[in-house]
Amino acid sequence: MPHIEAVGHQLAETLKKYSADYIEARLEESQSSHITYRGRKLESIGRSTAIGGNVRALVRGGWGFVSFNELDELPGRVELAVKQAQLAGNKESKLAPVEPVVDMVAAEVGKNPVAMPLAEKKQLLDEYNDIIWRTPKLQTSTIGYNDGHKKVIFLSSSGSYIEQEKTGITLRLAAVATKGNEVQQVGLSLGSSGDFSLLQGLHQQVERMANHAVELLSAPQITGGEYTVVLDPVLAGVFTHEAFGHLSEADFVYENDRLREIMTLGKKFGGKYLNIVDSAAIPKLRGSYKYDDEGVPATKTYLIREGKLVGRLHSRETAARMKEQPTGNARAINYHYPPIVRMTNTYIEPGSVSFEDIIGDIKDGVYAKNWYGGTTSMEMFTFSAGEAYMIRNGKLAEALRPVVLTGNVFTTLMNIDAIGNDLEMNQGGGCGKGGQAPLSVSNGSPHIRIRHCLLGGR
Repeated sequence: MPHIEAVGHQLAETLKKYSADYIEARLEESQSSHITYRGRKLESIGRSTAIGGNVRALVRGGWGFVSFNELDELPGRVELAVKQAQLAGNKESKLAPVEPVVDMVAAEVGKNPVAMPLAEKKQLLDEYNDIIWRTPKLQTSTIGYNDGHKKVIFLSSSGSYIEQEKTGITLRLAAVATKGNEVQQVGLSLGSSGDFSLLQGLHQQVERMANHAVELLSAPQITGGEYTVVLDPVLAGVFTHEAFGHLSEADFVYENDRLREIMTLGKKFGGKYLNIVDSAAIPKLRGSYKYDDEGVPATKTYLIREGKLVGRLHSRETAARMKEQPTGNARAINYHYPPIVRMTNTYIEPGSVSFEDIIGDIKDGVYAKNWYGGTTSMEMFTFSAGEAYMIRNGKLAEALRPVVLTGNVFTTLMNIDAIGNDLEMNQGGGCGKGGQAPLSVSNGSPHIRIRHCLLGGR
């Protein structure tokens, strides 16, 4: 089979021969490995490779899209995409203009984690699983490890030719403890842009995770009601991504009349100290890249600046239709899909308050950590914290059973009255949208304090 570089150069010439408002193609070569455990036993281990590509054509505002697993007969694929677009199109094509780019981008991490022996990775995970199962009263546990290395060639009829390489690793562990009808689960999620060493040396964290699952069986449950709540960087980052970030994706805004009214640029959503950013331009994060899947350079996009809504995330098409600037947020999970508007690394910028000062004047509140699960519906959200602790007279007190936070995202943003100086980015997550999951993203925040936050409990 020919290398995708050779195929890419041939395809660049082919695109020029077809009549369309715009044509682009992506060719992709990837390797990945995975290891999963369920309970004490190894459930699955393996390595895989994939090669393929797609062509997307735009004619009179209509898109045609063809994906393929074989890199032969590419002129026929281009022709089919153009014919699809001709059938779909009946209005004006709109794409925000961008300069054509010719570039080659190597992976940020030098060593490919997929190339490491599976036995070496398994040995580390065996150690973690042994630690989990030294804990009494555990019912079951799960461990899931995945890594990948991908090379993508993007080319367009406007003259772009970009080669990009990217690596990524995720590790998720969970311990489930039971006593009678009581069930408690604690998890740990980590990731990196390819540096395996960040997943090593976690033995104490894994032990604490398993022990905490057992401790929660006898922890008290909070009485439901309004509290002053402090979120740690993980939970605050997930809140930022899930409850607010998705509302900033321009395809969602453009297609929803009610959301367009709510998400009016210039509208006040928080205090002057609140700044929310999405940026793929930060090095060495899982959501980072130099160019998106439309060949648009990565940017740093302020969504909220000094409490006001100032931006949103765009593809070239949504930017043109909303008469705004493209932000480089068109992403596809792999070559089977067309790019859609997606977040990258989404976070609240740090303030100047220490954690001690954030909790220092709270007489009776709750410290919520980590993330267990949740749902969003427009501006309403419900999240389960992975851990929770009472705050009494400015100090952390007893552990609680995990709490559920619920409310309106815009009311909650307005109720943030302190932002810490300790920004941390969580890279253990993956994002789902439009059937494309899990997409590599990261999210983060400093510690934040929210007044009048509704918690579910007894």
